[in-house]
Amino acid sequence: MIFKRIQLGLIHVAVAMTLVPINSTLNRVMIKDLGISATLVAVLASLPYLISPIQVAIGSFADRHAVFGLQRTPYIALGLLLCVTGVILSPYAAFLIVDDFWIGLVVGLIAFGSWGMGYNLSAVSYMSLASEISGEKGRSRTIAIMFTMMIVGIILTSIALSNMVDPYSPQALISAFRVIGLIALVLGMLGLVRLENRHARNDLPASDNYTWAEMLHQVAGNRQVKTFFIYLIILLAAILGQDILLEPFAAEAFAMTVQSTTRITSIWGTCFLVAMVIAGMLEGRVQKLTLARLGGWNALVGFVLIAASGLLSSPAIFYTGLVVLGIGTGLSTVSNLSLMLDMTTAGKVGLYIGIWGMANAISRLLGSLIGGVLRDTLTYMFQDPVVAYVTVFTGMVLLMLISLWILSRIDVSLFRKQSESQLGVLERATLVD
Repeated sequence: MIFKRIQLGLIHVAVAMTLVPINSTLNRVMIKDLGISATLVAVLASLPYLISPIQVAIGSFADRHAVFGLQRTPYIALGLLLCVTGVILSPYAAFLIVDDFWIGLVVGLIAFGSWGMGYNLSAVSYMSLASEISGEKGRSRTIAIMFTMMIVGIILTSIALSNMVDPYSPQALISAFRVIGLIALVLGMLGLVRLENRHARNDLPASDNYTWAEMLHQVAGNRQVKTFFIYLIILLAAILGQDILLEPFAAEAFAMTVQSTTRITSIWGTCFLVAMVIAGMLEGRVQKLTLARLGGWNALVGFVLIAASGLLSSPAIFYTGLVVLGIGTGLSTVSNLSLMLDMTTAGKVGLYIGIWGMANAISRLLGSLIGGVLRDTLTYMFQDPVVAYVTVFTGMVLLMLISLWILSRIDVSLFRKQSESQLGVLERATLVD
């Protein structure tokens, strides 16, 4: 079983590897070096989350249409190919936008759209496969291994990428993206070898697939679910909304090279991994809500320090803020994942996991778009991009404060009572029918 978990982890790593060049390097080059609107970059980067509702259709289609008895493998392979295609095409799109905006925009939509479609196609398939292979009891261990391998993969990819773009040139960037894409393809395909058992046509397991309308109906019917849903959106919009802004900010405020800003991801990832280990050690000793609050406050302080570093022109304060933010993000992620598992109802695990996944997609979409639009608008108003970035990071501090206030209103025991009440109503309605 451990070998299959490692294979699943390799697929998770492969998909994440294709995102690192886009999130840690290309956004900086597009915004700072090429002068492309941060709003446009945010729109392109948000395409995967804009089309994420398609995951439901993909999952349902895969349930009904196996290829040579394989229900998940073909869709994972196709998704990975699309991710690799997207990451290889993306730097060409960036340079074309400057030379010929409309042609570049079309290529950009193809590149980022390919990555987005590939991510949605592969993610829903390999997570379904992970669930099927592990069973209910082994699911959490499988996810932990996959998640840890992904973070390590992101750190190593960021370090390798920073070395490949030093010294920076457009050709070095294109070459580096191609190498990362091909390595990801090889790792992903290795992970797929004999991973899934072939099924007879009448022996295909069905995954839990729910439409966004069904999930939103469940959110509206339980006040605690609604509170936790809103909390996740606001928290993640702040924590993940900085993805496209942190590297361009460092380049603008401290004149960091492409190599230096690319390594920001490896520093953040290392701190995230350390925080995960700390959270694992504290599990059972510290309440999950307390750990979530600790992670939230750490992330808030990280944003305060990053904003202050811009005002004081201090790289040392920036790196301190980056470390604190990474630790806060790690603590917050582990504790909130545990809370998610607590905020589920027996027999509806797939539904609730879908709801929390939907919150993640919405938050990433809102965080990226709001961050990009505010950065451009404030830069135009103040005629100073550093002041614009500082203002955006200050806004993220406010979002963190709001999320912490909402977190104080979450009660897991009350959620269970409301869920039991809902279940009782449904059972009575069934008896009447």
